Amino acid sequence: MKIAEVSEKYGISADTLRYYERVGLIPPVHRNEGGIRDYDELDLRRVDFIKCMRRAGLPVEVLIDYVSLVQQGDSTAGARREILVEQRHQLLNKIEELEKVLGILDHKIEVYDEILLKIEQGLSNAKSEVE
Repeated sequence: MKIAEVSEKYGISADTLRYYERVGLIPPVHRNEGGIRDYDELDLRRVDFIKCMRRAGLPVEVLIDYVSLVQQGDSTAGARREILVEQRHQLLNKIEELEKVLGILDHKIEVYDEILLKIEQGLSNAKSEVE
């Protein structure tokens, strides 16, 4: 799959894909005879994983460390697990913070709904008095 197709499929720019390759998040992508990147299924799974981890808030630097450990083999399984556990913990904290913010927003929306309902009722009563 060409870089433009991968870019469209995953909703990330070709520049970002080249950056991921340059910093080692994905190994050098095979190139065809014309020098054009040709992503295979394994490359696509790696891009999908990176995109998922970035959505979860993992910094690129952490992902670079993780991928580097993966490339070193099974002896780094414990260190990789620790990275994932720590990132999961951070994500849970972020979710908790977002739930608090969501609660505040919900409360504020309820307050405005009550205000708007009173305004609408006042307009309706005023209209009834005129008729």
